[in-house]
Amino acid sequence: MTTPTSSPSPNEPGIRPLDGAVVAVAGAAGPAGRATLLRLAEAGATVVACDYDPARLAEAVDAARWAHGGATVTGETVDLLDLDATRAWADRIEKEFGRVDGLVHLVGGWRGGKTFADAPLADWDHLHDLLIRTAQHTSLAFHDALLRGGKGRYVLISAAGASRPTAGNAAYAAAKAAAEAWTLALADSFHKLGGEAGPSAAAAILVVKALVHDAMRAERPNAKFAGFTDVKELAEAITGLWDRPAREVNGTRQWLTPKP
Repeated sequence: MTTPTSSPSPNEPGIRPLDGAVVAVAGAAGPAGRATLLRLAEAGATVVACDYDPARLAEAVDAARWAHGGATVTGETVDLLDLDATRAWADRIEKEFGRVDGLVHLVGGWRGGKTFADAPLADWDHLHDLLIRTAQHTSLAFHDALLRGGKGRYVLISAAGASRPTAGNAAYAAAKAAAEAWTLALADSFHKLGGEAGPSAAAAILVVKALVHDAMRAERPNAKFAGFTDVKELAEAITGLWDRPAREVNGTRQWLTPKP
């Protein structure tokens, strides 16, 4: 069993901002997940990743370990549509590492069309599970552990379309909006349980228009990707959520793209 150390101040010489922290990343195998694993490991965190694709997850975990020698980065496949399995994952992390300081929810996906009238309700069924149900399960599973850690952060990545849905994006925008509402309810729980001292944990939403990464730029060298957020920028914003007190972070929607 690994015995973690308490996190020292990031202002101490030679100390990284997340030394001693234990952060779980759900949906870690995609480009955003890879960037986030790398940045968290660089900041000193012990990182525990999960994804449904074991091969891609192993590649992402190995890349983070290779980039930051000595970093503790582990991964396992977890069915986040199974609440019991998600709770068991949270329990294993806390048992092995002694604490949980964050859950970064990067499970994503998109389905849409050209018109409202032609939108298949099957898209809603798919996105409900992918974007809402997984957020419900991770937040319920990690709620208590994030409070016990003393500096817990729950991070949801949302989309600008949740605030300004379009005809062809009804299911996607509605699912994102629902996931946001659920996360803000989690933030209210943290606030109420903190009492007069204020919350010891925080739930926050990072809002993007869309994400872009190096492979996309290589495939479309002439594209401008206006308003898109680079996955490295997203990873930096995620890591920065531990730099401020929980009361300043909790219940916030932080825009990484211009508001519509």
